[in-house]
Amino acid sequence: MMEQRQLTRRELLRMSAGALFAAGLWPGRLRAAGDGAAGEFWFCSFNDLHFVDADCAKYLAKVIAQMKASAPKLAFCLAAGDLSDHGKPQELAGLREVLSALDGRARVVMGNHDCENLNDHRAYEAIFPGQLNYRFEHQGWQVLGLDTTEGDKSSGTTVQPATFAWLDETLPKLDRKRPLIVFGHIPLGPDVKMRSKNADDVLARFKEHNLVAVFDGHFHGFTERKVGGITLTTNCCCAANKGNHDGTKAKGFFLCHAKDGSIERTFVEVKPDQKAASPQ
Repeated sequence: MMEQRQLTRRELLRMSAGALFAAGLWPGRLRAAGDGAAGEFWFCSFNDLHFVDADCAKYLAKVIAQMKASAPKLAFCLAAGDLSDHGKPQELAGLREVLSALDGRARVVMGNHDCENLNDHRAYEAIFPGQLNYRFEHQGWQVLGLDTTEGDKSSGTTVQPATFAWLDETLPKLDRKRPLIVFGHIPLGPDVKMRSKNADDVLARFKEHNLVAVFDGHFHGFTERKVGGITLTTNCCCAANKGNHDGTKAKGFFLCHAKDGSIERTFVEVKPDQKAASPQ
């Protein structure tokens, strides 16, 4: 393995994302060590809600109540795609109503199931306007929500040019030393099932940034990859009507504590009222 002291910053930046993964190095994290001070707060992350009907609403209402009770005060909650099961307006609107219990603290991104037909995500954009590719900040932390889907495709997907264009326009405006969270639907972590084919190209955009954590969904199961001080995860689904791809039974969410420029993450299990179906 390459030693940090043997490589200059210029050499690190010339390395591909894959080579940086293999070396366990990330230039932006290395440069920001000890700098980029930011605040302390709690937030949640969950994924693959697959909302359909009133039964889903009852289930997710209990999940959100458990989230709100899990920490003294939640700053925000990240919902990493597949909000609905078929991308229908009534499903997305129903999910929006459930998320209203978070009092404006819900932040969502689109999943492949949120396209009604092929690449038709007009209903998503109408019901969750401005939440395809976007950014927000909280107590010195920077958060990016990314559209990592390719229409309604579920495998062999690539992140589309519009997302790269948005990143190329947005990243120069960010403070490279301040901690950064990214969330999207299709996995970006190395060697994760259902990973985007051009995930390395996405992550390479963040070489010079203090990227701390990436939260993804799509693969219904827990995965964790640690790369140069960055933690990339997927989680089990949090749906009343779906199961996990990895064969596990637990459903739940991540409770996250941001402090001193790092994130401590805990899985919180929820108890469904009905048996889950097979994953799709």
